[in-house]
Amino acid sequence: MRLRITPAHMQQMAAHVAACSPVEACGLVAADNTLTSVHIFLIENELSSPTHYSMQPRQQLEAFMEMERRGWELLAIFHSHPNGPPTPSRTDIAEARYPGVAHIIWAPDAVGVWRARAFLLDDGAVTELELAQ
Repeated sequence: MRLRITPAHMQQMAAHVAACSPVEACGLVAADNTLTSVHIFLIENELSSPTHYSMQPRQQLEAFMEMERRGWELLAIFHSHPNGPPTPSRTDIAEARYPGVAHIIWAPDAVGVWRARAFLLDDGAVTELELAQ
């Protein structure tokens, strides 16, 4: 499966995760019927933790309501791993609640540049997706 995120949306997410570091950043990616990103919802991590996140419930609900109003669907959930690794943690896998929805994980590379990888986390299985712009 190929996940299509526009370059502007990739830049928006990268800026958000960098600004939130060392706390994990999080948010949602909405798509239209072409399954290409149309909007990024930046959502506060109410845990303010460098190793865990929990989306602020009201902001998350407002994002879902906006998606419904506009006829969009949830394409991906994103969050960062400020201290790595750039792969899903055991917690990410255990807490995945949206089958078929991609998870984008941002982590800094060896020189500190934020990089994204995408995965499906369904029923404990982890499948890496191609991230296309």
